Amino acid sequence: MTNIEQRAELQAKIWRIANDVRGSVDGWDFKQFVLGTLFYRFISENFTNYMEGGDDSIDYANSPDEVITPELKADAVKTKGYFIYPSQLFVNIAKTAHTNPNLNTDLKAIFNAIESSANGYPSEEDIKGLFADFDTTSTRLGNTVENKNSRLAAVIKGVEALNFWNFEDNQIDLFGDAYEFLISNYAANAGKSGGEFFTP
Repeated sequence: MTNIEQRAELQAKIWRIANDVRGSVDGWDFKQFVLGTLFYRFISENFTNYMEGGDDSIDYANSPDEVITPELKADAVKTKGYFIYPSQLFVNIAKTAHTNPNLNTDLKAIFNAIESSANGYPSEEDIKGLFADFDTTSTRLGNTVENKNSRLAAVIKGVEALNFWNFEDNQIDLFGDAYEFLISNYAANAGKSGGEFFTP
């Protein structure tokens, strides 16, 4: 897939996610949920690749959390800067996103666990607040737990549908392109200048 095709597919699917939650979440707030979910998927897949180490016989996502020893976890945090248990991976949360009655609080607990996994390690300051802008319990997602979960599930399933295989093999800067697309579509409506939010 060429970079032009990847960019077009990314934008079309982000717009489809936006349509799924249109009228429910302000565009400016929606941006944070999409980017946060993209990031969650990215670090989950990146961490899975690290844990499997290219060994096709290892299926980290389907491994029980109980196989993780304190030593294994410590070694991973020293190398990656954080830790994600198999049950906390994006792929496993996405499987039950539409049927999990505790989706928003489960995500909050997972994000807290990922951040706290770095406590006491050199990466602690870098990981702290990693998901600060991704508030899964925010009233911006809805006034009821059911509404919050429904909108979170729509974003998660939408990001899951992005067919970019390995994020690291992309022909485009996935996050940069997603950020630019969301900024250009929502900055004006939010009364903000899109240029203020671009980063190198």
